[in-house]
Amino acid sequence: MKNSFGTSVTVTLFGESHGPEIGAVVDGLAPGIIVDEDFIRHQLSLRRPHGAISTPRVENDPFRIVSGVFEGKTTGAPICILIPNENVQSGDYARGLVRPGHADYTAECKYHGFQDPRGGGHFSGRLTAPLVAAGAIAILALRRHDVYLGTHIHDLAGVRDRSFGNLQSDLEMLDDLEFPVLEELVAEQMKEKILSAAQDGDSVGGVLETAVLGMPAGVGEPWFGSVEGELSAALFGIPAVKGVEFGEGFGFAELRGSEANDEMKVENGKVVHLTNHNGGINGGITNGMPLLFRTVIRPTPTIHKEQRSFDSETMENLILSAGGRHDPAIVHRARVVVDSVTALVLCDLLALRYGTDY
Repeated sequence: MKNSFGTSVTVTLFGESHGPEIGAVVDGLAPGIIVDEDFIRHQLSLRRPHGAISTPRVENDPFRIVSGVFEGKTTGAPICILIPNENVQSGDYARGLVRPGHADYTAECKYHGFQDPRGGGHFSGRLTAPLVAAGAIAILALRRHDVYLGTHIHDLAGVRDRSFGNLQSDLEMLDDLEFPVLEELVAEQMKEKILSAAQDGDSVGGVLETAVLGMPAGVGEPWFGSVEGELSAALFGIPAVKGVEFGEGFGFAELRGSEANDEMKVENGKVVHLTNHNGGINGGITNGMPLLFRTVIRPTPTIHKEQRSFDSETMENLILSAGGRHDPAIVHRARVVVDSVTALVLCDLLALRYGTDY
């Protein structure tokens, strides 16, 4: 049973959606990294539900750092972050009722009925909260090396945001947005789509686009430790992620080699790429251009429409209509989770390339 990722900088998740606490242990971070608890709170606020487009389950996430930090800086020992679950309604979940689109059936197959079924248990998106808290430390560590990252909603239910332009200004703008889009008008159109789905008892998904500015060339491995491979493996650990593509991604299928290649030249003694179709990566290794990738978030599986399923205890077929409190879309809340996981993976890759004190 694997609940950890990373090689030099590792992250382990623990807890269940309706258990007393959830948390993360981060090991391998260098000593002396600033841990800004106000920034952690800010990042957690970006994940928190807001208004009618999100679930009514709102957790304040009063996290505690119980090890690995002294006088506001990392000690080099494992960092343990704990977050209590305070707003739970466990009565909404009955053992044996298998919800379509969820991990209820696969959890039953793996854990033989001993899993916690309340709110999705260990499979719940609730566990992304400690990921965000841990990722906040990693994001500030990267900024010390002038590495900046951010994510916006690229498209949602047929409504598309503009692509990244001036990366520095775009990333700065996204830092404080609860609903992360680059065009204000698009935000209102997307929210209307979410509200419309909610009124129908349904849900919508979308695509997130992430950019990383400032990664040095030469990070990553050519085969099984590639930048794409390491990022994808961690990103697919986020609930609802069903696809990841880098640069042009599946768009490469429509291009010729002459269009897909990124031409280069030397300018003032430095290598310059004229385009960035490959998303800042060649042969699994960073080439000095911004990392660009997109993540597909599926529609929230819990919906208020009747669906056919079964009871795993009685093996009887039944019709389910979801109870509980759920999001008609989680794309906007997932962006800070994608940022956090990306930051943690990049810290790991940089430590592997330059040493653990980097």
